[in-house]
Amino acid sequence: MTYASPISELNATTMPLRPVADGDAQDLFGLLSLCYAEYPGCYVDPHDDLPDLLAPSASYAATDGAFWVVEDGRGRVCACVAVDFPEAGAAELHRLYVRPDQRGRGLGAMLVRQAESHARSKGASRIVLWSDTRFTTAHRLYARWGYTQFDGQRELADISKSAEYRFEKELQLACLANSMKIA
Repeated sequence: MTYASPISELNATTMPLRPVADGDAQDLFGLLSLCYAEYPGCYVDPHDDLPDLLAPSASYAATDGAFWVVEDGRGRVCACVAVDFPEAGAAELHRLYVRPDQRGRGLGAMLVRQAESHARSKGASRIVLWSDTRFTTAHRLYARWGYTQFDGQRELADISKSAEYRFEKELQLACLANSMKIA
C-alpha cells in the first residue's frame, strides 16, 4: 500500500501539475485571498476584477491560452499560473500565485518554466507580465528568473486601487535552449 507524502515533504518534483478545470474556481479564489491578505489594501473581487477565474479553463481556452494548477497532498489547489497571447510573437504571464505555506519549494519557478515552455511552443519570442507594485518579493523572483522591470507603472481601476510594474523576458527558441544545455 502506498501513502501520499506528508505535506511537509511535498515540493515541485512531487506535487502534481495539471491543466485548470472550471471547477477549480473556488480553490483559486481561496488561493488569491490568502495571497492578497499579505498586502494591506489588496482585495479579491471575482466579478469585477477577476472574471477570468469564474470559469478559468473556458476563459483561457477562448483566447488560445493555457492555465495550470498545482495540488497539495489533500488535492487542493495551492499554486497556479496562466499564459495567453495578446499579440503576435508575445505571450503574457498571468495569475502566478503560490499559497504562503507552500512557498520555497520551487513551485513558482516550475510554473514559470511551464508557461515559458508553452509560450515558446506557440511561437512567442518574448513574454511579459504585470505585477502589483506591492508584491516586492515577487519582483525579486522575476529578476532572478531573467525578467527585466520596465520604468513606469500602470494604474488599474480595481477595488484594490492597484498599480502595476511591467516585466519582460526574451524567450530563446526551444532548439537554441536545448543546444545550450548540451554545451
